[in-house]
Amino acid sequence: MRNLILAAATTLFLLGCSDKSENSADLAPQLVKGKSLQELSLNDQFEKPQALTADTKKVIFAFTKDTGHLGNDFFATQDPDYLPQRDALFIADISQAPSLIRSMFVLPGLKELKHSVMLIMEDSDSAKYQAQVDSENILIVDVDTFVITGISYVGTEKELKEALQ
Repeated sequence: MRNLILAAATTLFLLGCSDKSENSADLAPQLVKGKSLQELSLNDQFEKPQALTADTKKVIFAFTKDTGHLGNDFFATQDPDYLPQRDALFIADISQAPSLIRSMFVLPGLKELKHSVMLIMEDSDSAKYQAQVDSENILIVDVDTFVITGISYVGTEKELKEALQ
């Protein structure tokens, strides 16, 4: 019995424990046509604060490990200025990664990328941006002077490239 309890405690430690006090169904969706994203500010993979500017035209969200890899793999094959040239930002949600895994593997890997990745690190931030969206695909938010003018989803590198043309 003692070994079972020790194994359970170790598993919880390695997986990371978090208080999911905010249910995404209870949150007002943030990614809705007509809403402003002016307050959206996150650190990038180098812990440098990043925010939208009035010139930002597209904000690309990846909420899962798979969509994050899809986006990063595509952007890694492009010129380092690919996103800035398109007035676009890429945001990856890494809040679900246990803190130990995040600090030992995820962040060092992201620091090797030549493109900027804004990071959602907190469950509360993740919940408010994932509320009522399809988080299994890459979400592309069209923005005009901070205001959301359109929302679309892509699931392949080809579709991502086409959406950013």
